[in-house]
Amino acid sequence: MRTEDPFSSLSDEGEDEGGGLRFSSPSREILAAGGEDAGKRLDLFLSQRLGIPRSYSQKLIEGGRVSLSPFKRLRPGLKLSGEETAEVILPPPESLELEPEEVPFSVVYEDRWILVVDKPSGVVVHPAPGNWRGTLVHGLLHRFGDFGPFNNVLRPGIVHRLDATTSGLLVIAREQSVMEDLQRQFREREVEKRYLALAEGKVKGLRGRIELPVGRSSSNRLRMAVVPQGKSALTEYRVLWRRPGFTFLECTIATGRTHQIRVHLSHIGHPLDGDGLYGADKRQAALLGRVFLHSWKLAFVHPVLQKRLSFTAFLPASLTGRLREILSRDPG
Repeated sequence: MRTEDPFSSLSDEGEDEGGGLRFSSPSREILAAGGEDAGKRLDLFLSQRLGIPRSYSQKLIEGGRVSLSPFKRLRPGLKLSGEETAEVILPPPESLELEPEEVPFSVVYEDRWILVVDKPSGVVVHPAPGNWRGTLVHGLLHRFGDFGPFNNVLRPGIVHRLDATTSGLLVIAREQSVMEDLQRQFREREVEKRYLALAEGKVKGLRGRIELPVGRSSSNRLRMAVVPQGKSALTEYRVLWRRPGFTFLECTIATGRTHQIRVHLSHIGHPLDGDGLYGADKRQAALLGRVFLHSWKLAFVHPVLQKRLSFTAFLPASLTGRLREILSRDPG
């Protein structure tokens, strides 16, 4: 049976069915030392900056993966002056050794095989270039020590992902066979995934269906877009209420493409509140500090117990406050 790496699923709203970004090659990190680093050992400096164990930073140095400017003969115990710049060639995330960290998230359900967690906005799910520390994976390793192994790595089984600014429910596998079954359920569209979203403008009708392919934007690599060569994507929505300038929606996704809900609603002229990347009011996006998108319901068959489980997560205070603000306005 072909196994999936626990860090291979990189879509934002749900699973990535064979697509998305994959970090299969080493990446380069440039780290500039400052005055506060003067006198600090090189291995400690790398460990603190990258969120990896000191023993692993020593391996990187001894393995020739670290260079320092101005040039010096490197050893783990080298003392920094505070004026150096280190270049580190890091292996792919799946082979990194990670230092457990305390990271905020709530546990909704736990047994010996799975966890269901409520991820807050602002927390990245797993390590990637630019986000080597403070991820949900770091937090899971800190709070729970009994994961895996997954492909011979003791690591949480990341089945699907939410974007950093999206909050809500995620299921985490604790064993390889459990992760494979959950991935199959996502791939075969057996998992129920419902989101709450606040869209700008008046979305027409009481219900709608957007079935348009989503892929990487050719003009901006940070964005996704509706493109002919993209992967099939289906978003269905129903209107919960409308107020002048806004529509509150429940969205259900059959697929899980990167930024799918955000892209689909922006494409029909209704970007999500707070989503400056996809055309929402940038001033309001700065005030809200996140995208108004929350994974509020998740249902699937337990891989071992063979019972269908259903979970819900209430909107966080920042989003309920935003709704109260809009509902308190004159309905016009």
